[in-house]
Amino acid sequence: MPEAVAEAEPQIQATEPGEIELTVIIPARNEEDCLGACLASLVAQSDEFFQLGRDWELLVVDDGSTDRTRSIAESFDRVTVLSPAKLEKGWTGKANACWTAAQRARGRWLLFTDADTIHESGNLRRAIHEAEKYAVGVLSYSPKQLVSGLWQRALMPLVFCELALAYPPEKVSNPELRIAAANGQFLLASREAYRILGGHASVKGEILEDVELAFLAKRRKVGLRFRYAADALSTRMYRTTGAMIEGWTKNLALLFGNCLILAMWRILDILLLLGLPLLAWGYWSYGVKQVPLFTAGWLLALVWLRNLWRFYARVAKSNFPALDCAIAPLALPLFVVLLYRSWFQNRVLHRVGWKGRTYPA
Repeated sequence: MPEAVAEAEPQIQATEPGEIELTVIIPARNEEDCLGACLASLVAQSDEFFQLGRDWELLVVDDGSTDRTRSIAESFDRVTVLSPAKLEKGWTGKANACWTAAQRARGRWLLFTDADTIHESGNLRRAIHEAEKYAVGVLSYSPKQLVSGLWQRALMPLVFCELALAYPPEKVSNPELRIAAANGQFLLASREAYRILGGHASVKGEILEDVELAFLAKRRKVGLRFRYAADALSTRMYRTTGAMIEGWTKNLALLFGNCLILAMWRILDILLLLGLPLLAWGYWSYGVKQVPLFTAGWLLALVWLRNLWRFYARVAKSNFPALDCAIAPLALPLFVVLLYRSWFQNRVLHRVGWKGRTYPA
């Protein structure tokens, strides 16, 4: 990833007197099923002390939608709907949409958020205050995840517990450590920090532009804070199982550098969780009839219980409800397949697909 924006790239305008407090930017491509709820949750935060159109603005970038996305956005008063600049080679659609809106933004702070998010009342002002309190130029939240259907409820805790272990928020927020992460579903940056980072033009070809911006924030020392924020917003990342498979196929190999090793560990989980009780049952069924307390069968059962406890202790870090964590073992085979599939598409085919577009990986 380039350390600086090329001279030919447009630059975001420098801070000028009289700018408003915040610009909220939503890149949207075929989001008719969720955009309305997102905009309603944002528009509702306008009040006499923080008035939309006077103190802050809301920009929706319709990124070539073929559904009702644009008309839904236009149905909200005081929401500005933009079309992105022409998608040039080397740019992802999201980076292009965000960069287009950033050129129009008048806010002292810029919030990039996704169309599938629902924001809690007062979230916008609280986020700005939090960034100022901790003196950071970039603040990112990991939202509460809303899921439906068996496979989403079982798989998502597996993915998010691995994310929590790979990117512990306390380490990400520590300026002394190199580890960095951000979530594009909620990424707040001061105008000056965004300029220093080079904006989305500096990560124009990155599939995980949010994580790359976080690494830039660490390198250029603008200050980064990252945390789980169920108190601030929620999101339904995927509406269907097919969309979930496509999304994690795109992302897993980029999020976890040891993708195949992680898949092997999860295969071991399957073998232990399924194999140990079968071995114990086999010993009891075909071994001695009178089973003493401490036999190989009981020892196998104790090892299985310990492994089960270890598994659920890890999955609990996902911040998902207990019932979703309880059924997570059902999705272990699917998780292994997605890890391999993501590795193959990113590392072997060097291309991924998302929302009707194909990008080099």
